[in-house]
Amino acid sequence: MKLDPGTIASLAEHLETAELERRAVAKITDAHPDMDWDDAYAIQYAIRARKIARGVRVAGLKMGLTSRAKMKQMGVEVPVYGFLCDYGAIADGAEIRCDRFIHPRIEAEIAVVTNRPLRGPGCHTGAVLAAIDFVVPAVEIIDSRYESFRFDLKSVIADNTSAAGFVVGGRARAAQEIDLRTLGVVLEKNGEVAEVAAGAAVVGHPATSVAMLANMLAARGEHIAAGTFIMTGGVTAAVAVAPGDSINVRYQDLGTLSMRFV
Repeated sequence: MKLDPGTIASLAEHLETAELERRAVAKITDAHPDMDWDDAYAIQYAIRARKIARGVRVAGLKMGLTSRAKMKQMGVEVPVYGFLCDYGAIADGAEIRCDRFIHPRIEAEIAVVTNRPLRGPGCHTGAVLAAIDFVVPAVEIIDSRYESFRFDLKSVIADNTSAAGFVVGGRARAAQEIDLRTLGVVLEKNGEVAEVAAGAAVVGHPATSVAMLANMLAARGEHIAAGTFIMTGGVTAAVAVAPGDSINVRYQDLGTLSMRFV
């Protein structure tokens, strides 16, 4: 690690305040170009500790940068991860106020809930498939706290991978009932198709994303507990939303999610 504990605490306060005040700030690596990956996750965990101390509950975990092409572009071999807060949960079909965010975007995702612990290192896709209680469709609302949605990888890890909100609904299914790799998704914005994708967009298989998460957590002496809700990563590109936009996302075998931004 390159940053001292005081700087990590200060940056955690800086980024969380930006979230709470819905105010964009410069990416933190501008002022701290030498910070490393451990520093970035230390800041994220410090933000998490600040929220828990105020009574916020962690609602689940999320993966980001799960596109193979994007990982190659960014020069990394594994995705990044963050956490979801209880106040980010939004009902299917809800009206969502854009002024809750700075510059919101949405991604269609495949989410899972585990029924047994998953531990790394050495966690693999088969172990994850055996540990999935059920699969549900989800939409993540991402909202980078950085100006103009411009950031580098260390800055976005520190900023809890732009986590802001999530919508879950549709129809829950057992993992054995569907093919997560070929599961099709169509995202419509204002009645027009904006994105079409399949589960394989997530590192080849959404369960592989969960295995990667378990292995990354193992490096911190942590594991995925039974009953954990996990957003496996965007199957679609991020789509910007603004007041007046209606979103409808159709998932093969899993039903539909909808929301309107006001």
